[in-house]
Amino acid sequence: MKFSKVACEIAESPTFALNDQARLLKERGEAVIHLGIGEPKNKTPLAAVLAGAAKLTSGEVKYMPADGSLALKKAIIRYTEENYSRQVTPENVLVTNGAKQSLFNLFYSILNPQDEVIILAPYWVSYPQMVKMCYGRPVIVTPEDGRFTPKIKEIERAITSYTRAIVVNSPNNPSGAVYPAKLIQEIAQLCESKNIFMICDDIYHKLVFDGITAPPAYGYTNKDIDETHIVVVNGVAKIYGMTGFRVGWVIAPRTLVRVMANVTVQTTSGVSAVSQAAAEGALNGLQAIVEALRLQIQNNREIFLQELRTFSGARLQPPMGTFYALPDFRAYNHDSVALSRFLLEKAMLVTVPGKEFGMEGHIRLSLAGSAKDVTEGVARLKWALDPQSPNEIYIGDRRVVRDWL
Repeated sequence: MKFSKVACEIAESPTFALNDQARLLKERGEAVIHLGIGEPKNKTPLAAVLAGAAKLTSGEVKYMPADGSLALKKAIIRYTEENYSRQVTPENVLVTNGAKQSLFNLFYSILNPQDEVIILAPYWVSYPQMVKMCYGRPVIVTPEDGRFTPKIKEIERAITSYTRAIVVNSPNNPSGAVYPAKLIQEIAQLCESKNIFMICDDIYHKLVFDGITAPPAYGYTNKDIDETHIVVVNGVAKIYGMTGFRVGWVIAPRTLVRVMANVTVQTTSGVSAVSQAAAEGALNGLQAIVEALRLQIQNNREIFLQELRTFSGARLQPPMGTFYALPDFRAYNHDSVALSRFLLEKAMLVTVPGKEFGMEGHIRLSLAGSAKDVTEGVARLKWALDPQSPNEIYIGDRRVVRDWL
């Protein structure tokens, strides 16, 4: 059989592959701890449940406009005004099947073959793959100082006549880094001056710690919404814990939104009416759920930092946002894929290799679960890797002795 060259070159998602392995182990009765997936454990906000249920019980669950319902767009417009101090119209909003589709449609709409997209490492695993699927070329910029925040000169050096966009994900998956306001300002002004799209993946923008904020790029341009090259992607998955509803959106110039809507028409059509109603309910409902989730994640981060301080050899740049951490484990193994497999096999602990995020030797740990999962997960990490940790541990009700250090 012959298949598309582009499709065959798309890498398997490491997160989904590890999830499948973890699922099989759980089905066998193993006491697996999952620090791999980025999915909050909170319940769906009641306002979202009620709004979705009302739509479902009405029996009027039909095709929706490809660019999103007007009611949801109005909720997104208000959200944008409140959080970005930017007035937009319904024509500037496109509702998509998750923020992931927003990103794919963006790349599909702006890239010609061999056009380049600058991606800042560490990066979410799907960015380079999406660019390749749209016949573009991902250009990775890795901070030279080994930290998680690039310098503007490093980004400028990567720009060529083929550069069409720079992807900015702050707070950052997988590192938890929050880019300083000065860097956001420099990138925004660089993109505006060179007519390059600044694609802001803001899906975690409210999940920040220690009183800091993630500065919105809109604050650093004088251009109106239809002339700016700043594009914002967001959704309900992370800050409301509504991962299963698959509702994202993009705020962009109306000419770009029209092109992206045409892509949607010819691929998925509009987002489910029930999911859109639920998203509208979340945006219009009490926002205390967002702060409660943020506080839960911050508490997990504090537990994680405290536990990791006793871990000989592990180095960490403390996360300032999201629900991820990206410790450096090169003192134990430079091969992060092998390390993640080892941890799953020996400690029944699911992690994600840093190689997939452009940071070999690191592993990504999700802090989105319970405090117990975080505490026990780090204990298993230490047991599996640190010779100074106790030689025995209980995994579930099974006593296990370490015999490899």
